[in-house]
Amino acid sequence: MFVLDKRGTPLQPTTPARARRLLKAGRAVVARHTPFVIRLKDRTVEQSQVDGVEVGVDPGSKHTGIAVFTAQAGERRGRYAVQLDHRGARIRQKLEQRAAYRRGRRSRNLRYRAPRFLNRTRPDGWLAPSLRHRVDTTVSWVDRFTRWAPVTAVHVERVAFDTHAISAGRPLEGAEYCRGTLHGTEVREYLLAKFGRACLYCGTTGVPLNIDHVHPRSKGGSDRVSNLVLACIPCNQAKSDRPVEEFAPKRAAEILKRAKAPLRDAAAVQSTRWALWRALDSRLPTHVASGGRTKWNRARAGLPKTHTLDALAVGKLDTVTETVSWVLVAGCAGRGVHARTRTDKHGFPRLRLPRQKQFHGYVTGDLVRAVVPQGAKAGTHTGRVAVRATGSFNITTALGTVQGIHHRHLHLLQRADGYAYTTRGETDVSR
Repeated sequence: MFVLDKRGTPLQPTTPARARRLLKAGRAVVARHTPFVIRLKDRTVEQSQVDGVEVGVDPGSKHTGIAVFTAQAGERRGRYAVQLDHRGARIRQKLEQRAAYRRGRRSRNLRYRAPRFLNRTRPDGWLAPSLRHRVDTTVSWVDRFTRWAPVTAVHVERVAFDTHAISAGRPLEGAEYCRGTLHGTEVREYLLAKFGRACLYCGTTGVPLNIDHVHPRSKGGSDRVSNLVLACIPCNQAKSDRPVEEFAPKRAAEILKRAKAPLRDAAAVQSTRWALWRALDSRLPTHVASGGRTKWNRARAGLPKTHTLDALAVGKLDTVTETVSWVLVAGCAGRGVHARTRTDKHGFPRLRLPRQKQFHGYVTGDLVRAVVPQGAKAGTHTGRVAVRATGSFNITTALGTVQGIHHRHLHLLQRADGYAYTTRGETDVSR
């Protein structure tokens, strides 16, 4: 748990049991609900011993792991972990949808709007909105931790593969490598990330996996990454040098489609790694480590593969002696939209939304607790609220959505901050 002194300066994190004792004794108050932060009423930072903490970041295309830990003499102890779920794919989808609407309106018999495509300049370091989102949200969470804990350094994992060299399927030299960014290529690491560490033929996980050629090399198959998949030892031996159409005729189309999937996720991480490093290094001392070093640290410590444990194992360390039991999953939900209309499939308005977003003191996305004394919905419901002008709200909890809760039963826990929060066990990972 994060702790602040009475002036709001971060102190050394404490355990949940001690935080409960401080709250029960009246020595502290709740400063924030999620993540849980308390503020002491009788102590300042000058009266406390602050050793400092460090932050590890494991950047990814869909999920980013962030770990807060203490480090002494090469020994790390995990104190807090967050899995940040990005919505870059959603942003890309909405931008493409908007472009399609505008393109369709220009081609119809409506008022003329000149096409725009080459009359815009982009500054140096420009990133697409879906990529900029990944950088901004990660940096935002590191800034949050610096407000809640005495962060002294940041460790960031570098990507483990070069999409340019992987796509070529051969080493690149000289002028051929001008567009590449990393000469050392780890194809196996990329395939593990692409196929979720599972056999593509039978779906088995948690077993040794081999690299298999979809179109066998003995029959003219290449070493390009689009021809490589992961296979468990029994499937690899059973397939032998047969084409996939002969080995798995019913799933051949699906297997070929997955094998030839674009390197979109890898390219997203590759494109943002320097922007992320520059943004973090301008705030705190930032150390960069390779993905291979992270994997070696994790295997040596006997830790399972998760985004948050990868973040804990980033960089130079000797051992990991303590990990957290629960991980906070922060899903990027956004803060709503400015548009006050909803469009039909042709891009024309079909309904209008109210001009105001706050009703009865609540805004969609607020974290609330509803205590319903009687009726079919009797009980306590905690989660994100969706407001309505009628005063009958919906609450999304960990068990589902409860509809039709009157606003008089609600109690505000935390204002909306653009994230939807859930928790999971450290080893309860869905891939």
